[in-house]
Amino acid sequence: MTIRLLVSDVDGTLVDKQKRLTDGTTAAVRRLQAAGIGFTLISARPRSGIMPLIDALDLDAPVGAFNGGIIFRRSGEVIEHHRIGPSVAHGIWDAVGDAAVDRWVFADDRWYASTDQGVHVEHERIASDQEPIVTQDFAALLDRADKITFVSDDEALLRALHDRVRPRYGEEATVVQSQTYYLDVTALQANKGAGIAELAAAFDVTLTETAAIGDQANDLPMLDRAGLSIAMGNAPQPVQDRADHVTLGNDADGVAHAIDTIILKQDHTA
Repeated sequence: MTIRLLVSDVDGTLVDKQKRLTDGTTAAVRRLQAAGIGFTLISARPRSGIMPLIDALDLDAPVGAFNGGIIFRRSGEVIEHHRIGPSVAHGIWDAVGDAAVDRWVFADDRWYASTDQGVHVEHERIASDQEPIVTQDFAALLDRADKITFVSDDEALLRALHDRVRPRYGEEATVVQSQTYYLDVTALQANKGAGIAELAAAFDVTLTETAAIGDQANDLPMLDRAGLSIAMGNAPQPVQDRADHVTLGNDADGVAHAIDTIILKQDHTA
């Protein structure tokens, strides 16, 4: 079956390490679209952080924020919206307890954070395209949270928190380390496996006709469901091992390389 749609992750994939969309990648997306193949994005970012990329790429098609928790269009139309259940959000918050992590909650298209300092806050300012609202009172926000992120450079600590939380709440929420320093919680339906299915349906193509490209563990659900899966060269080895192909890294226009050498240069038979 010919590939008719490419779904791309954003951070670590579409953008470089400075979170910039390069001219080379933009041009490759144009070549893909000129060949009659659809292109869209799915990301852990909120809508505010995806909109500049949508504008730069002139995408009017459905796009996924919060790993598919919100499927929306450039116009602002929301096609699907899945929030974390309030009891689940509060339970996970209590389970993390007083662990030495920074805390972010995304709700009502805003980013609430326990601090506005640190390198990850600086990166999130770019990724979400907004300033954090600093607070220590998250209780009401947990009733309507799109995403909760626990932040720490102590990878072992985050892994331990993941191992504590996921067995208790993994059937009610999506709990995954989107980066070694981020432990993300979204709604159960807000995972890239469900998200790519919703995006493919919105484009009126089958999953067999859909290619996916990503770099982290939270991309595996969509890589596993796509007819053609591509891992970034900067992806961890376990992610590369699960993909059909491996392209260059995100600092070497890996998405553009995949478009030109994998998608446009083969018969796309999955």
